[in-house]
Amino acid sequence: MSFHSLLNDFKNKFQSKMLRAVLTSAITLGGAMALAGTATAGGHNKCGKISLADMTWASASLMANVDAFILKEGYGCEAEIVPGDTIPTFTSMNEKGNPDVASELWINAVREPLFKAMSEGRLHSAVKGPITGLGEGWWVTEKFAKDHPGLNTVEKVLARPDLFPYAEDKSKGAFMGCPAGWGCQLTNANLFRAFGMEEKGWVLVDPGSSAGLDGSIAKASERGEAWFGYYWSPTAIIGKYNLQMLPFEAPFAGSDNWDGCMVKAEQDCDDPKPSSWTESEVHTVVTDEFKEKGGIALDYLSKRVWPGTVMNGMLVYMTENQATGEDAAIEFLATKEDVWTKWVPADVAKKVKSAL
Repeated sequence: MSFHSLLNDFKNKFQSKMLRAVLTSAITLGGAMALAGTATAGGHNKCGKISLADMTWASASLMANVDAFILKEGYGCEAEIVPGDTIPTFTSMNEKGNPDVASELWINAVREPLFKAMSEGRLHSAVKGPITGLGEGWWVTEKFAKDHPGLNTVEKVLARPDLFPYAEDKSKGAFMGCPAGWGCQLTNANLFRAFGMEEKGWVLVDPGSSAGLDGSIAKASERGEAWFGYYWSPTAIIGKYNLQMLPFEAPFAGSDNWDGCMVKAEQDCDDPKPSSWTESEVHTVVTDEFKEKGGIALDYLSKRVWPGTVMNGMLVYMTENQATGEDAAIEFLATKEDVWTKWVPADVAKKVKSAL
């Protein structure tokens, strides 16, 4: 074969290979574009980068890590967890626009500036009450509630101090308040006065510490003894011992009474009025930029609400296993499919399960 024949043969083969390569690339690109179009139509690639505050308490850390996992693995977001706490997270979101999301923000501590930021459009509530059954109040043990079904309000229990004998004076009833230095210590002391509990035969007991408060609940519950006092939910102690919150018969006596008296020191609260506990508002809060760009992520956050009993159970798991929010998120997603799969479409749930 002549040199020119060899050259022509080489050129023909080269051109044939190039043509196949171009056609293959075109087909691949077309398929990718078609898939991209499908993803865009489904909305799952419109997520982008999202930063979520990992607060210092267990329920908020768990919630943020579950949100991050679902958004990353289910929706394809670039979800980032950043350290947070109520005041610094709110301040940063309000002034700097980051992080994007506070999954569990208890707003009583930042109520006025938060509502101002909402009214001015800097921050938004994705959902009010991301956990059911949460809040502060006065509780009794599960056994007491079962043994005394008729004593099902605060006021009815207040008439029976004899059922909660105080260790240092059995003729008195023991009401367990908050440790010194906690904000709730002032509120409980003022409610104690407002309901005339001393005259009714009660003693306001200082547990001394968080461990002392928890220990008093554990001791009473495990011994089958009556216990009456302050606590809040969601918490591991409520989940573990299934404490029952008592409703107040007295209506909420207004914000002037609560904010202007109940939360203040005794010398600044001359005339506390009997009142139910103020509503404990918790929101999932997002920045204005996130509201605009959040798309499917914002839609997910607005729909997911944790049952309080499930959250309390997870907090028990975290306490007993010394689990981090990240560890507990995996446990929750692996064992509570009946809960979280209701928050997302079936295709998203499938991706999350595959990533576990």
